[in-house]
Amino acid sequence: MHGPALAGWLLVALCAANGSYCLLRMRSGVDEQRRWAGTEALMGFGMAAMAVPAAVLSPPRWVWPGYAALFGAVALYTAVRSRGAAYRAHRTHHLLGMLVMVYMAGAMAVAPAGAHGSHGAGGAPLVTGALLLYYAGYVLWEGGRLLPLPAAAGPGGTGTVTAAVPWGDMTELALVCRLSMGIATLAMLLAL
Repeated sequence: MHGPALAGWLLVALCAANGSYCLLRMRSGVDEQRRWAGTEALMGFGMAAMAVPAAVLSPPRWVWPGYAALFGAVALYTAVRSRGAAYRAHRTHHLLGMLVMVYMAGAMAVAPAGAHGSHGAGGAPLVTGALLLYYAGYVLWEGGRLLPLPAAAGPGGTGTVTAAVPWGDMTELALVCRLSMGIATLAMLLAL
């Protein structure tokens, strides 16, 4: 990934943590949590690997077409799997996320040799700009969904107490996971 090493390491940590949480969500008893958790985990770990600073690890050129092929296959799997499924907006976003991974890997594959660590332009500027606009809007939308709503006060004025929910079943954490992956994608597109 282009850009400062500290930003790259922060993205590695963020994406690896997201991938790990998505693996935890794969064990959830809630179908909605399990539905996309496996491919989201793959995307998180893939983004973590792509974000490793070039000064530390500059992968050979054959890695980028391999990434593009892997995420292209997962995008195809996502498109076939999601036909007729509920959650149309989420599946469309999920498919776009996989295609963005293909786009970023493709941009790195066609970059001139040695450009991985520099600040040269990667990808098509219009496509990158459109993706930046989409992900900026997505981050704002998902962030707005996390804003707290006023709690209904119970007889004691403290609201209601709910039972403990397992980590893999917390819908708020799934939203945070998607929000942070959107932020990481936005940062990686800016550094492309």
